[in-house]
Amino acid sequence: MNDKQPAYFPHRARIAVLTCEPVGVLDYLAPEGGVRQGQLVLVPLGPRRVLGMVWGEGTGDFDLAKLRTVARVLDAQPFSPEFRDFLTRAADYTLTPPPLMLRMATRAPDLAQPPAARRVIVPGNQEPQRLTEARKRVLDVIAEHGGASFAPSELAQLAGVGTSVVKGLVTQGALAEIEAPRDLPYPRLDPTLPGKPLSTDQQVAADALRGAIARGTYGTTLLRGVTGSGKTEVYLEAVAECLAQGRQALVLLPEIALSAEFLDRVEARFGARAGEWHSGITRGERRRLWHMAGRGEVGLVVGARSALFLPFRDLGLIVVDEEHDSSYKQEDVVFYSARDMAVLRASIAGAHVVLASATPSLESWVNAANGKYARLDLKSRFGEAELPEMAAIDLRSEEMPSGRWISPSLASAVEARLARGEQALLFLNRRGFAPVTVCRACGEQIACHQCDARMVEHRFQNRLVCHQCGESRPIPTVCPSCKVEGKLAPVGPGVERIADEVATRFPDAKATVLSSDLFHSARALKETIAEISEGDTDIIIGTQIVAKGHNFSRLTLVGVIDADLGLQGADMRAAERSFQLMRQVAGRAGRQSGKAPGMALLQTHQPDHPVIRAILSGQDEAFWDAEAEARRAAGMPPFGRLAGIILSHPDLEVVAQFARLLASNARPLLDVGAQLWGPAPAPIARVRGRHRMRMLIHAPRQAPVQSAIADWLAPHRPPANLRLSVDIDPQSFL
Repeated sequence: MNDKQPAYFPHRARIAVLTCEPVGVLDYLAPEGGVRQGQLVLVPLGPRRVLGMVWGEGTGDFDLAKLRTVARVLDAQPFSPEFRDFLTRAADYTLTPPPLMLRMATRAPDLAQPPAARRVIVPGNQEPQRLTEARKRVLDVIAEHGGASFAPSELAQLAGVGTSVVKGLVTQGALAEIEAPRDLPYPRLDPTLPGKPLSTDQQVAADALRGAIARGTYGTTLLRGVTGSGKTEVYLEAVAECLAQGRQALVLLPEIALSAEFLDRVEARFGARAGEWHSGITRGERRRLWHMAGRGEVGLVVGARSALFLPFRDLGLIVVDEEHDSSYKQEDVVFYSARDMAVLRASIAGAHVVLASATPSLESWVNAANGKYARLDLKSRFGEAELPEMAAIDLRSEEMPSGRWISPSLASAVEARLARGEQALLFLNRRGFAPVTVCRACGEQIACHQCDARMVEHRFQNRLVCHQCGESRPIPTVCPSCKVEGKLAPVGPGVERIADEVATRFPDAKATVLSSDLFHSARALKETIAEISEGDTDIIIGTQIVAKGHNFSRLTLVGVIDADLGLQGADMRAAERSFQLMRQVAGRAGRQSGKAPGMALLQTHQPDHPVIRAILSGQDEAFWDAEAEARRAAGMPPFGRLAGIILSHPDLEVVAQFARLLASNARPLLDVGAQLWGPAPAPIARVRGRHRMRMLIHAPRQAPVQSAIADWLAPHRPPANLRLSVDIDPQSFL
């Protein structure tokens, strides 16, 4: 760790402050008492006070007497040189304005508030007189968060009850309301506590990671293990070594619903709960964790991708679990890949990165093959559990009644599992009831008013929903085009339609649908997953949310309703993503040692498709070799560079004209050997009333793409209300 004190600027010294506003860096005078480099401050900007960070010595050449003075220094640890360097280099790589990057690093509520005490709720010492369902939810939230303190309104919100329920429990002594500091250190995790017994493969991998952590230098390791092989227990040994070295660790998860089970495992391993960072935690906990990360008072943080931008005091390990998952890519305001930014941050901080996955991204696989990353393999499931048997159901030879999506072969397999008291999972990566609603009288497909997208029927909510902008409306009974009644029909299946079919075909089975749109809070989703894990469901029907790390002990059959769904289209990652998704969801079956073996059945019209054959054969290395060779031949990532330019404006002609202007002045791109493709309308050409055009830059691997793009865009001032976004290394082309 670098304990060197940041530079100090005395009272009235000229300093440069990076503000969170578009103006960027401005000069100010240091306040009374001085200020240190990296310190967060409030500065006057016009009539307002805005958040900023002391960037360094001021560089302006105008009169000191005209400079305004910093209004206040915030009570927070100064950003370390490593963290400031990370923010700078992340901004340069992603072509993000530095003020937006600073906003990413200060996304905690009430940072400008002093560390005063507040009234909080903690566990009491009495039993409630009557344990109603609402009271039980409140007490469960307290227990789930390890006795953390909450404001009364925060606790009520998390439990989904009114504040009167919380006040009633306080009156009866089941809870207590006390004065407490706003921000408290987290309990220390004990790295000396023993972990679970490891297999030989696990022990070899854990020893290698412990050795890498002990060296205290940067490195990246791809931890590849088949589903159910115990990757988590291996990288928790790396966490233990990191904590033993007195450094901090960060574990990124692709789905916040996974955090509850994972935090329980951490508590069992280290004797205390880790810090938690995602959109489902309270404002108070976000503020607390942000401050404790900067002070070194939290040893382990478990979080979503944005946790990478916490101001850790001494970060020694970053684990990216399910590193292949597309949710690690942010495609709004700041475009970045958390996997790539984890590697960047670790390289600056002298930390180690563990990229864990059963189905790694092609980029990580190639980096490991080239020796850039170390690679550790877990080739078998832990204990006596075996990998599931996999087979295809050829839908061309199945008798499928109209309006049915579960083939007779798959239905028979489900019935056999139900008869044995086991669980079955039916997977379809499509939310809602049906993707299209069409009028059988005139052929009209009901579309969104704001987007060039068809509305999806969500029958559970009795609404049509646009999956682009979120617009929704009641399901109509009359065609909005021809006004004929009773002719609107849903076309195609979503998970809700599969649930209807399950209810008809398996009337005695209890079914649960897992789809992100059906849960309005992280807590509700966690509770449902816990119920499934405890065996309180016979048939699980789910979208890709079910593929992310869940461990359902009774689950022995996985049925993929439409294995062909992801094989269509021109996306260069279509094969890779289909392979990953189906392998991951198939891996949910038969994960428990000593339990019945698992089986995965893939319904397909293309049983001879190369991706389907690769999934069934288990020849992963051959699949990655073939994918890599195809990408290499085309000069596509990871053997070439891509960057996307997305333009949008309410007026189609405005955005088209500016796109043509940029395309006709692309000399800086051509000078570095890049090609410019487009402009062309985006596949979904209008979203939220804004017309969208895209351009794609293709360049050799070593080309200085960022500087070329900056030089290309610099002379051109976009028209008013035109948004221009740059997506370096795009994952989506919509």
